[in-house]
Amino acid sequence: MKFQVIPVTPYQQNCTLLWCEETKKAAVVDPGGDLSRIEQAIEKQGLTLEKILCTHGHLDHVGGVDALAKAKGLPIEGPQEEDAFWIEQLPAQTKQMGFPPSEAFVPDRWLHDGDSVTVGNETLEVRHCPGHTPGHVIFFHPASKVAMVGDVLFQGSIGRTDFPRGDFDTLINSIRERLWPLGDDVQFIPGHGPVSTFGHERKTNPFVSDSVIG
Repeated sequence: MKFQVIPVTPYQQNCTLLWCEETKKAAVVDPGGDLSRIEQAIEKQGLTLEKILCTHGHLDHVGGVDALAKAKGLPIEGPQEEDAFWIEQLPAQTKQMGFPPSEAFVPDRWLHDGDSVTVGNETLEVRHCPGHTPGHVIFFHPASKVAMVGDVLFQGSIGRTDFPRGDFDTLINSIRERLWPLGDDVQFIPGHGPVSTFGHERKTNPFVSDSVIG
């Protein structure tokens, strides 16, 4: 599996283009906006987009989902259904925040802990990681040891928990119980900012390092 990170929206959200090298079939994770940039990357790589994957329902991650799904006839998978209330607010939130108009949507498949999703011949594992939002999920590709974690964890930081139905203790538990067991050598793509590894964050992250949590 290969991937390309495409920062989109004024928030520079890390949209990730994933593809199966054998089939050239692809998925886009969190197309929050700037769809022309995403489509250019797909065309440049010679890929066939087959689905949209969503980590959670915040507008900078899903603002472009409905438009892309309708334009390309694509199924939408994720997040977990506890984030439905965020997705339902998209039209009002995009207007309030000055984003391009976005319609609410209902995923073709809500995802749950232990589920899997496919991209061509590749399979990614799903982990439910609430805390930043109640329905947040992450995608993990064991073969390449790469995870797309949305806004759960960042290089040197963690997701905000001051939004409706966010919870700090729940987020910390998600990181420790759902992310760390995947392995220190796992490279993760956060929702914003640079790529890191779980091992690096366990050593240095001021919020969730082993020295802090103990």
